[in-house]
Amino acid sequence: MAGHSKWSNIKRKKAKTDAVRSRLFTRLGREIMVAVREGGSDPETNFRLNMVIDKARNANMPNDNIIRAIQRGSGTLEGSNLEEVVYEGYGPGGVAVMLELLTDNRNRTASEIRHIFSRHGGNLGEGGCVAWMFSQKGSLLIDRSGLEKSIDEVMMDALDAGAEDVQEDGEMIEILTAPADFADVEEALAKKGYQFDEAQIARIPQNTVKLDRDDAELTLKLMDELEEHDDVQDVYSNFDIPDDILAELES
Repeated sequence: MAGHSKWSNIKRKKAKTDAVRSRLFTRLGREIMVAVREGGSDPETNFRLNMVIDKARNANMPNDNIIRAIQRGSGTLEGSNLEEVVYEGYGPGGVAVMLELLTDNRNRTASEIRHIFSRHGGNLGEGGCVAWMFSQKGSLLIDRSGLEKSIDEVMMDALDAGAEDVQEDGEMIEILTAPADFADVEEALAKKGYQFDEAQIARIPQNTVKLDRDDAELTLKLMDELEEHDDVQDVYSNFDIPDDILAELES
């Protein structure tokens, strides 16, 4: 397993600092606002909002922050006029990169993202240049370190719940579903006691690109800087970094 789950695992290790948590709360708040504007402020009838609120609570986002974001989205509190955009490009070694963003100034954001790509050996591409390499899937990530069940038991429970596949990579187990089945699978597994480090509709790469040490180092720097940009909500890539190289770069 590579790209999505491996980058998620790397982000988990970084997410303990206050600065990273603050950026995460800001992103989640913006995502809640957009979800409310699209589908209303009731999570019972707005699947996207319900999913983002779950993500916010799993990240220990204060309830007051969630309420304020809902109020901004519904217009009860003043908030930014945000637009959803998707950018695509290539990183070092030819890896595909997809970004989901929320911005109040598309031209400024495009210029800044283009600069980040070029500074780290990549380039921002035209719309559609790499989208075909990714499929949208429901993704449920489980930290296996606190899991009492075996991978075979997890796979059986997941498939019984309607999941399409179960994959493992080191500390992480990823359960993949069709987008339409995501909520049902998540609910069924939650009832069996499963807790998820991450639960979302994600862009999963259909193929991967294995990187050598130099390209891996550049790619992680690119991913880091893209993640740190205020307008970026999610970053997806199809890189595959061998575990020995990843361990060396993280040391």
